[in-house]
Amino acid sequence: MGSKNIKRQKYSREQQRRFTAMLLIIPSIIFLVGLIAYPLVKVVIDSFRLVNLTNVAVSGFAGFENYVKVLTNEHFQKALSNTVIWTLLSVIGEFIFGMITAVALNNQVKGVGFFRSLIIIPFVVPVVVAGLTWEWMLSPDFGIINYLFEKIGLISESVNWLGEKETALLTVTFVNIWRSFPFYTVTLLAALQSIPHDIIEAAAVDGANAPKRFMKIIFPQLKSVSMVLIGMHLIWTSINFDYVWVMTEGGPFYATETLPVQIYRYAMKQYDVGAASALSTMMIGLMTIGFVTYFYIKKVRSKSEGIK
Repeated sequence: MGSKNIKRQKYSREQQRRFTAMLLIIPSIIFLVGLIAYPLVKVVIDSFRLVNLTNVAVSGFAGFENYVKVLTNEHFQKALSNTVIWTLLSVIGEFIFGMITAVALNNQVKGVGFFRSLIIIPFVVPVVVAGLTWEWMLSPDFGIINYLFEKIGLISESVNWLGEKETALLTVTFVNIWRSFPFYTVTLLAALQSIPHDIIEAAAVDGANAPKRFMKIIFPQLKSVSMVLIGMHLIWTSINFDYVWVMTEGGPFYATETLPVQIYRYAMKQYDVGAASALSTMMIGLMTIGFVTYFYIKKVRSKSEGIK
């Protein structure tokens, strides 16, 4: 009894609570360090080193050599512009389609539950399956898309949607929008259902028509959810690799090559881990700068609005 009392006096209840909390967060710290921090630091370190997967003799400190190699690559600017186009068009298209379908599915009509279940199907289809299916549907020889477009008079002859430089990137972007917009639909629909109907009905009684009710009442209520969705998808889409690789492998003639595809080529085709790490580090840096700038501007704007 005496020794137990001494231990209780030695550690206060607050100290014991903190010690328990630290024990509980240790697994999370190990997870973050092992699966996120260590690989991230390793990529940054490798970007300044000569690392080759097949030639161990290629090693040592490289300085900025890997960065110069990436920036002077003749396809770098094309890959950068493709990444920007692919990301912006995808996110804009996903948001527009997601918003339209969310508003439509928010109406209480017969069979709405069935359509709400149906809308999620593209999102749960594996990327490889969806990519290969669309590749088959877009085939200039036997694809159903060309067949239907010819039947309704949109085109006079079959188009090689994925084989032409002018159409390949837009086609892959459209397929990406088709698969990803249900995520927006489900998220925005949940946000829509949280808006009190009293406010909307009161606006309708006051004479506000449907477009005005949407722009003045509904859309402002979705602003926070929309910003989170867009921010997440800007990151996910810009680093997306699988769709482009499955459907075109960056072709034809680098017309659909994005920066993630270029990283894959460096690492798994040329086995140049140093260059792949340099390009990865540049992407991380650009995205970090972009998001820090956005949150800084948002913070400054919030402060100025608060002063007013």
